[in-house]
Amino acid sequence: MNHKSAAFEFSVEKYFPRTLFYQITDARVDRRDAILNHAAKRKRRRTLTNDGKLLILAADHPGRRVTALRDDPIAMGDRYEYLGRVLRVITNDLCDGVMATTDMIEDILIIDYLYEEKTGKSFLNEKVVLGCMNRGGHAGSLYEIEDAFTSFTPQSLSKMNMDGGKMMYRLDPSDRGSLITIQQCASAITELSRLGLYAFVEPVTVEGRNRKYAFKTDVETLVRDIGAAAALGETSLYTWLKVSYNKDFERAARATTLPILLLGGPAKESPAETIKSFAQGMKAAPNVRGAMVGRNVTFVRHDDPCAVIAALSKIIHEGSSADGAMGYLAAKRGENMEFFSRLF
Repeated sequence: MNHKSAAFEFSVEKYFPRTLFYQITDARVDRRDAILNHAAKRKRRRTLTNDGKLLILAADHPGRRVTALRDDPIAMGDRYEYLGRVLRVITNDLCDGVMATTDMIEDILIIDYLYEEKTGKSFLNEKVVLGCMNRGGHAGSLYEIEDAFTSFTPQSLSKMNMDGGKMMYRLDPSDRGSLITIQQCASAITELSRLGLYAFVEPVTVEGRNRKYAFKTDVETLVRDIGAAAALGETSLYTWLKVSYNKDFERAARATTLPILLLGGPAKESPAETIKSFAQGMKAAPNVRGAMVGRNVTFVRHDDPCAVIAALSKIIHEGSSADGAMGYLAAKRGENMEFFSRLF
């Protein structure tokens, strides 16, 4: 499986006009009520999934002070570049939805509001919109493991007409801060379920020293993490899990009957590795129901984020092979680049 994109270089400038980007601040200052009304009238899906599976874009890293990408320490800190790439993905009908922090969700809502003014259509209708809930475990901080809930609350998610919330607990067995986060996760799952909203829970055990943590993804750890996360809250009927893929994922998936989304993990050099691992992961067990992936879609060297999400959709929704998905990616590069530029 080869990945060749040397002849193509994605440009945010060509897709997302800076003039449109600069209108976001104006809308925040002058049109706040209109944006809130726009969120309230967004058309949600009758059911969370159309076919039992989901492909969700994650855009929450800067909320935890994570901005580095490869050799650039602030690559994801450029909101124009980041937002443009996020929009390139979620305006594609093949992407089921987005998960992000309050500010990013509101930026997206503002762009959708301005787009609807021009076209009479909303690209967020029928999308799954999820809010990141705990970003207080700032990377490299003394309190990182005590990952406080500092973004969306269950009540704000309901008020904003969203579909659910995503949360994470990083378990360090030697750090008492982990217990506080786990308790907060359990409470949030319960509150979300009472509001009829879904909880997307990412349980990870970490190890490290001097405030440098790495995820443990061996099958024994994954089985224990999955079992603990599935038991959180007064009900699990509204809970989906987000889990790292490993080579023995069939055993890990058998730790629960809850639906599982594969996560994207650290930044990779090309989308080929992500596509290959997701193609394998989707075959691991019937309860593996899709993926929630971020920088391995939005920041893929020179490649087109829209083409990458389209390739992953082929795997998740159509059962395509990795090679078939890569062929689809090549065919979709550069498609519909005038989505915003023709209007603004």
